[in-house]
Amino acid sequence: MADTSERMKTRRIVTGIGLDGKSMFLSAASTPRSSEYESAPGFVASLVWATSPAPQVGESGMADPTESVESYVPETGATRCLIVSFPPDSIMMSADFDPAAFGRESAQIIPGLADRFEPDSPGMHTTDTVDYGVVLDGEIWLELDNQQETKVERHQVVVQQGTRHAWHNKSDRCTTMMFVLIGATRQQPQR
Repeated sequence: MADTSERMKTRRIVTGIGLDGKSMFLSAASTPRSSEYESAPGFVASLVWATSPAPQVGESGMADPTESVESYVPETGATRCLIVSFPPDSIMMSADFDPAAFGRESAQIIPGLADRFEPDSPGMHTTDTVDYGVVLDGEIWLELDNQQETKVERHQVVVQQGTRHAWHNKSDRCTTMMFVLIGATRQQPQR
């Protein structure tokens, strides 16, 4: 397996508007909120950016919004941009995998999102969000209710609309995805 810490150093380039009204680069550095799991080698989560429900543009001295994010699940109208590396499922199925340690790390690394994982159905979770998930490298399986599955390959996009789901990496190498989560209001299905 490739060195995950090197592979997951995402360079985040942030632009803004200077006092002269012209566009400028505010920063170009590694994503500051990026963590590799100790309990699941190859599992990495990086919070790239976040917006409030009513984002504003034009301010040049903007602080990094990722530093104050308390939940990776955005409130209605807010967004989160994440890059996640999923190790092969074999890592989580190995005899020395400790699900309790993984759960504790998840609570610290992906707060708010970790709370949505179902203890009796590993990996399954539901969020009140519309998610755009793009496979940047590798392949992954998306599982929905009733064990419905589809394979998602490099450069393919999933539009997730608040559905219960899980991601499974059935390959022998890490898969990297980018997600944009948009906070939504859940409506009950009309019958």
